[in-house]
This record gives sequence, structure tokens and C-alpha cells, in this order.
Amino acid sequence: MLATLEGAVTAAVLALTAVGLSLVFGVMRVVNVAHGEFFMLGAVLAWWVAHLAGGHAAVGFGLALVVAPVLVGLIAALADVAVLKRVGYDPERTIVATIGILYIIQQVTLMTYGPDARPVEPPFNTRIPLPWFEFTDQGFALYWPWGLSTTSYKLAVIGASGVVLLTVRLLMTRTRIGLLMRATQLDRETALAFGIPVDRVYAVVFAIGAGLAALAAVLIVPISQAHYLMGGDPLLLSFIVVIIGGLGSLPGTVVAAILIRLSDGIISVFFSPTLAKILATLLVALVLVFRPQGLFGGARA
Repeated sequence: MLATLEGAVTAAVLALTAVGLSLVFGVMRVVNVAHGEFFMLGAVLAWWVAHLAGGHAAVGFGLALVVAPVLVGLIAALADVAVLKRVGYDPERTIVATIGILYIIQQVTLMTYGPDARPVEPPFNTRIPLPWFEFTDQGFALYWPWGLSTTSYKLAVIGASGVVLLTVRLLMTRTRIGLLMRATQLDRETALAFGIPVDRVYAVVFAIGAGLAALAAVLIVPISQAHYLMGGDPLLLSFIVVIIGGLGSLPGTVVAAILIRLSDGIISVFFSPTLAKILATLLVALVLVFRPQGLFGGARA
């Protein structure tokens, strides 16, 4: 039970991060190698905002929850206009360009933030005991073993991630900007012919993708810590999730994130974390061989 719950927390955060990556690829056809650094930047900015705000932890965290994703989104939009637009969104050039953005963000963060890992205090963190059950000679017995517990903040992370993912889904399917995104995704040239400002749509999409990664980092940083090298694992896992779920498929991305993280948590408890990573890599290989379009194929947001 505890492994499943911990896996659900990391799955929720991974789903947010991977959905941002999937959205950028689905609409812009850009493989954003700097996505993990936007995640890292969100965590670092969350620490800065919470540290400068002072006072009660909830005040600093609440400000970080708003300020960090917005700032990261603005930085991403600026990078899109200043770099990606100038290389014409060419697939090969954008990979090189986003690698450059990756190193710039990482090194600037190292020079300003430093090499130390620093925690952000959660706004609330009430410990919640988890029940366990077993069948005894007297029948079904329910009890609360010592040490088997979670926290209210971890449950809040799962709930908040679900709300944000639903909001993204509604944004893509029920709003004008979502309609423009989907039209641009289907055919860029036709969208231009109908007067859709494709460059602006791309900037908004890139900003939203980076903002989702930053939001995921703000949610997880009270559980882990902010560090300038923390972007590597989220980037790798996001690529794995996007490949398994289907490139550009938001529902597939969410399902793949849940599958990867829940299985990772359970396998890590009963076997080893190394085996969990081996199986995830093997699953990616099988998907690429037998279903290159991903498990959800042509399903789009």
C-alpha cells in the first residue's frame, strides 16, 4: 500500500512534467532537450521565492506556486522567440539549440544559486497513519501498524496534479487557444493561410510546457530538494513516458506516467530500484519495436 501511494505521488509529478514535453512536441514538433532544466529552474525559483517571502511556510509556498511557473514560462517564451524561431523550428537545429539552452540555464543557476541542495518547507505536513488488514483465526482484522503512514501534503500533490492535468485537457478541448493549438498541430501551413498567428501559438505552447514542468518541480521540492543538477532524471523519465504513451498524446502520457511510476515503486520495494529501471528501459524498447507510435498511437489531446 505504502509503495503504491509513494508511486502515485511521483507519478502525479511525472505526469505533469511529461505532459509539458508532450504538448511541445505534439504542437511544435520540437524535441525540447532543455525541458528538465525548466523543471530544475522551477524548483530553484521556488526556493528563492519561499526564502525571500519568509513568514509562515504556506505564504512562501503559495507565492512560489504562482511565481515560479509564470517566470519559467516567460523565460521559455523568450527562448522560443530568441532562439527556436530563428532556426525555423527545424528538428535537427532545435535539438542543438535546446541543448545550448540547457547548459545556459544550468550554468547560470550554478553561478547564482550554488551547488548545494536546499529544501522548501511544505505549507502543511500532517502525518496520516495508514491502516493494514489481515485475516486471522478470529476473522478479518484491521489495525494501524507503527511507521505505516503518509502525509497530508503528499495527498495534496496527487490532488493538485489531477486538477492541473484536467485543466490542461479542458484548455486543449474547450477553449479558443486550445483550438488554435490543435489547428496548428494538424497543419501549420493551413493554419497560417487562415490567419492563425502560428509564431505566437508556438511561444504560448513552449511557455505552457515549461510552466507545467516548473509547477511539477514546485510541488515535489518540499518532498525532495532543489539542486542545480536535478533536471536530468525528469527529462529522461519524461522522454520514456512520452515514447510509451505516444508522441503528442496527452492521455497516453498520463497513463504511461502512472504505469511507469507505480510499477517502479512496487518493484523497488520487492526487488531493487535497478531492476525497475531495467524493466522501464525494456518496455521502451518493446514499444519502439512493436508499436513505434506508442501505446495510444494517434490519440491526441
